[in-house]
Parts: sequence; C-alpha cells; structure tokens
Amino acid sequence: MAEGNWTRVSEFILMSFSSFPTEIQSLLFLTFLFIYLVTLLGNSLIILVTLADPMLHSPMYFFLRNLSFLEIGFNLVIVPKMLGPLIAQDTAISFLGCATQMYFFFFFGVSECFLLATMAYDRYVATCSPLHYPVIMNPRTRAKLAAVSWFPGILVATVQTTWLFSFPFCGSNKVNHLFCDSPPVLRLVCADTAQFEIYAIIGTILVVMMPCSLILCSYTRIAAAILKIPSAKGKHKAFSTCSSHLLVVSLFYVSLSLTYFRPKSNNSPESKKVLSLSYAVVTPMLNPIIYSLRNNKVKNALGQTFHKALGLRNCIP
Repeated sequence: MAEGNWTRVSEFILMSFSSFPTEIQSLLFLTFLFIYLVTLLGNSLIILVTLADPMLHSPMYFFLRNLSFLEIGFNLVIVPKMLGPLIAQDTAISFLGCATQMYFFFFFGVSECFLLATMAYDRYVATCSPLHYPVIMNPRTRAKLAAVSWFPGILVATVQTTWLFSFPFCGSNKVNHLFCDSPPVLRLVCADTAQFEIYAIIGTILVVMMPCSLILCSYTRIAAAILKIPSAKGKHKAFSTCSSHLLVVSLFYVSLSLTYFRPKSNNSPESKKVLSLSYAVVTPMLNPIIYSLRNNKVKNALGQTFHKALGLRNCIP
C-alpha cells in the first residue's frame, strides 16, 4: 500500500465481548467488577498488614509486598478499561491510551515474572541456609534484588511498545481483544513486521524461560534439602514455607503458557480472550487469598488488624 493511502489511526476500538448478548455482558461486568474490587482490597491489605506488623518485616514479606503492588498496578491498567465496553459500550481507546496500556501491561507482567524468580531464590536461601538467611537477605540485598526484578519490565516495555507503535496503522482500527496486547494490535499494522515478530518471539521465550529456569533450579535445591530432613514434621514445616509461592508460580506460568504458547490452530481470538482473563484478572485476585489462607503469620496479622479496627469502631461514640 502506498504511503499516501494510509489513514492515520487516532484511536482503537476494543472488541472485548461485543459478540455476546447484552445480558451476558451485564453478567460479565458484575463478575469482573467483583473480582476487581476483591483484588484491590486483598492486595492492599497484604501491603498494609505486612508494613504494620513487625513480625512480617522479613525478606519474604518484603517481596510479597512488591508482588501485591505489581498485582494492583496490573489490575488498574487492564480491568477498568475492560469494564467500559461491557456496560456502557465505551469501546474506544485513544492511540496514546492504547500505547500506555500496553507499556504498563508489559512492565507489570515482565516484572512479575522476574519477581517470582527472586522470591524463589529467597525461599531457597531460607530453606538451605537458615542460619545465614538474615545476613544474606539483608535490607540492602533485598532492595537490590527487587530493583533487578523490576528493571527487565522497564526494558521490555520500552523497547516493545515504542517499536510497535512506530509502525504505520491503516484500514481497520478494531482490536479483537480485551485490552491492547501486542499480537492483536500487530495485526492492524500495514508494514513489514517480520523483524519485530522475531524479536517478540525471542523476547517472550527469554522473559518466560529465564525466570522459570531460576525457579526450577531453586526448587530443585529446596527439594533436595527437604529430603535430607530426618523428621516428617520438619519436612512438612520446611515445605509449608514454600507452598504458597509454589502455588502462585504454578498458576501464573500455566495461564501464561496457555495464552502465549498454544499452537496457532488452537488459538482463536475468542479462546485467547478467555485465557487472558486467567492471568490478567483471576490470578491477581487469588494471590493474596493463597498467601492469606496458607500462611499463619499473615492470617494472624489480618485477624489482629480486623480486631483493632472493630475495637476503634466500638470506641467511637
């Protein structure tokens, strides 16, 4: 197509679940709104409780606060704009708005991949070197590890978003997805995107496999250390400190793999929309629930916080 025939795209249309009946869309709106509020409340409570309770100032809960912050950011970027088309038919998103949403989608998503690997390393040190754990994971070290976890998100988001939105867009401006993700937006580009697609494939594999390899390495060593513990009670106690993180990692990587690593023949736009909900909406809601239900310290801290809140309320005349 000649450059003179290109029509500059000033906004995109998010198709979302527009093919669904109005009644179904209303039901989806209420469901997603409930999940969104639970996610914000749950992750905010995790942050507040782990900051307020001195017993939860260990490195594990420092990284958990970082994870909760990422989940809140991830939800704020994706869900509000996703709710609009379901209730008010507000399907338009500006060119800059789409680029901004994609940037922060990559930033929070990639940062979470590496943060989960950092959390696995933290569990490895706590399990395999418990006596040296406070020294190894001192405040300065854990701050550096957190910064290292966040840096790849900035790098990937900046390169991928800037490169993709430097392409010309022509023809349809309808993004057949719930939000501005790279593959559905890339389909609207009217230029040769071969180099970008190669970079995107390699980048996705590296972003997923590097942290995943670090997690597998950490848990292989953790498993070996746990098996050396003579008593069944000791083994259970050691495993229980890792179980919440292991469950969160499994949910995150399974949902991510099903979305981005399925064969194209089985990867219709509608199925990808449904699968994307698992890591964009459901997993951020489940993470604080998993850490709350499977961690006695967090449960006790939450209970104390509620009791204090109720006590203050009763004291108010």
